[in-house]
Amino acid sequence: MTHGRPTTTTGLPSLAQLRALLAVADAGGFSEAAAETGVSQSTLSEAVGKLEALAGRPLLRRGRGGTQPTPAGERMLVHARAAVQAAGDALLAAQEDTQLRGTVRVASFRSTATHLLPPALAAFRARHPGVTVQLLDGEGEGGGEGLVRRGQADAAIVIEENWTDLRLTPLLLDEYLFVAPARRGVHPVTPEDLTGPLLLAPGPNTCNLRVMGYLRRCGVQPEQVTEITEDSVILGMVAHGLGVSVMPRLALTPLPAGLVALPLPERLMRPLALATLPHRANLPVLRAFTDALLDALRRPQGPGAPEPVSALSGGSSLLH
Repeated sequence: MTHGRPTTTTGLPSLAQLRALLAVADAGGFSEAAAETGVSQSTLSEAVGKLEALAGRPLLRRGRGGTQPTPAGERMLVHARAAVQAAGDALLAAQEDTQLRGTVRVASFRSTATHLLPPALAAFRARHPGVTVQLLDGEGEGGGEGLVRRGQADAAIVIEENWTDLRLTPLLLDEYLFVAPARRGVHPVTPEDLTGPLLLAPGPNTCNLRVMGYLRRCGVQPEQVTEITEDSVILGMVAHGLGVSVMPRLALTPLPAGLVALPLPERLMRPLALATLPHRANLPVLRAFTDALLDALRRPQGPGAPEPVSALSGGSSLLH
């Protein structure tokens, strides 16, 4: 029997233990994670405890604001996500293209979820009834690209940037337009028109950041900027003369009565792309979803459906 040496536990963590750590860290607490996963708190606590024993240090810390990962826990979470995702991907990679199963989580802007995804989802479901598509909000802090990086989304519609860590499939160009009450008329927009009061989506939103950057480049300083979460609220306020806005064309389709949408003094576009992690892009289920989305963008829709993107007057066009 030896004395004075710390007791250590050897071995490798199980996927169940790693999933428990992820669930608690993402939910912010054991009770919240239990409610979301359907696993008892005691089971989650036991799994995390065994993982901490393997690591030889605490991975989670309980506090007034909830349960947060320790520095060691933060480092482990990166690899835990990768390990859990890789285990699932091993099964996805073995699937045949004609017999796909599972769930695809897609993060999207509201406008693209409304006008781009429905025809693609309908076609994808018809071809692959065994796959469920789960839509996620891609407009929060970090955007859809952040959800893809963290393994919380399989794909995301994003504004294309020079990201070297993501595989980007170009989709289309969507033009930002100046939105004002119809009584303004349709004469060309000047920089003075953009001084406001300006109604925009909230600050972390990519559209807000893009529009404010555009205004700075044009030397425009709005007299007042009001941030509003819902596009419909912004449009209603503009129609009643409470301000003007700058919004993507897809978010304005169809344009409500009482409004005009006009080109900006200098064109501002958002190049939309589908983002995936490079090593996952060729998984059969993700490849099939990407193909369905591209096919839907190129195909005219039936009566009553939104116009194909390439036909939206003067603004949005497919990227090839």
